[in-house]
Amino acid sequence: MKILLTGAAGFIGAATAKRLLNRGNTVVGLDNLNDYYDPTLKQSRLDLLTPHDNFRFAKIDLADRSGMAQLFATERFDRVVHLAAQAGVRYSLQNPNAYVDSNLVGFVNVLEGCRNHAIKHLVYASSSSVYGGNIKMPFAETDNVDRPVSLYAATKKANELMAHTYSHLFNVPTTGLRFFTVYGPWGRPDMALFLFTKAVLEGKPIKVFNHGDMRRDFTYIDDIVEGIIRVLDKAATPTESSAPYRVFNIGNHQPVALLDFIGCLESALDLKAQKELLPMQDGDVPATFADTQALNEWVGFAPATPIDQGVQRFVDWYRSYYKV
Repeated sequence: MKILLTGAAGFIGAATAKRLLNRGNTVVGLDNLNDYYDPTLKQSRLDLLTPHDNFRFAKIDLADRSGMAQLFATERFDRVVHLAAQAGVRYSLQNPNAYVDSNLVGFVNVLEGCRNHAIKHLVYASSSSVYGGNIKMPFAETDNVDRPVSLYAATKKANELMAHTYSHLFNVPTTGLRFFTVYGPWGRPDMALFLFTKAVLEGKPIKVFNHGDMRRDFTYIDDIVEGIIRVLDKAATPTESSAPYRVFNIGNHQPVALLDFIGCLESALDLKAQKELLPMQDGDVPATFADTQALNEWVGFAPATPIDQGVQRFVDWYRSYYKV
């Protein structure tokens, strides 16, 4: 099976590519290696993949219509795992055009490639942010998601609608995965665990928003990858409509209080954190909590990594990678 994996130098993308390669798939990994965060970290992730004979890297921007069309026409993929996107809720307040180019224009180019080349299954990254300010917990796929509180969330909801259209009109099987706060080794530098670890080791205070009154459904990277692989292997079929289209939550189903999460980090580092308590940030939400029953019924997905183990593994990786 030949797979296009976009965002191959990203956190989730690199981990997913490694699993696919280890099981014998041929993977073309696409990334534009932009500088939203340290490109050196992205290159280090890629360096784990390039020794595989069945891996090829393609440096292409998703918004490059002709480049994307040529890639699909040349490679003749069987399936697509689309994880590339302009990430980050807060950055979307400063640079909205980056989200339009990558998450909307780029996604259309992926959908067009799938349509024109009979792709057997497109699995793409959505986000728990589509639930916006919803207060009913846990979040379920049947909940209304028409009130996003960030442009990032709006683009992810748009991706789900666009995917449904292509599934309906062109019979392209698509499955969207609403990720819930993914963490672990090789994680993104703009995420809380990375920021907290760096600050504590440098003796600096950590920024704790909403005065610590937040809960997140932290989901370990290996569990996320397991879910992606299982979904990829089971193409979407019609359910509520005639389209081969599905959307699933993929999370830990065990939200953790932010202060307890910080406590796990303090234990892993054997250091105390200095906390700077701050109000809620624009575009953020106080809590996330995934109802994962639908995904469990579809592919048997059940996360298995306790939060203390996952945090310890991240700390071990961070100390090793940055030599601190």
